[in-house]
Amino acid sequence: MANGKRISAGNSIPHTPGSALTAGDVVVQVDLVGVATEDIAASELGALAVTGIFELPKESGVAHAVGDILYWDDSGNELTKTASGNKAFGKCVEAAASGATTSRALLLQ
Repeated sequence: MANGKRISAGNSIPHTPGSALTAGDVVVQVDLVGVATEDIAASELGALAVTGIFELPKESGVAHAVGDILYWDDSGNELTKTASGNKAFGKCVEAAASGATTSRALLLQ
């Protein structure tokens, strides 16, 4: 039988960015999406949240309903309902009208 040990609760992961990050920046690493909860200087060890509810910029002209699967558009720096070319972020937890500038989503891995 394999014996494993718990390393952490899994709410965050260590991250050393190549360039400085500001709290709220979304970082995509292949298919892993995290959010900086504090400013992290370039080449300094920090942490990215990999779970939680975040309010982030959203695509314009499209409503987000509770339960919608949302994706992170890394080039547009916004949450979107468009899967193609974007990384899965999580699920919408509060309705956002098409004219809203932000959306709230539960980050899911």
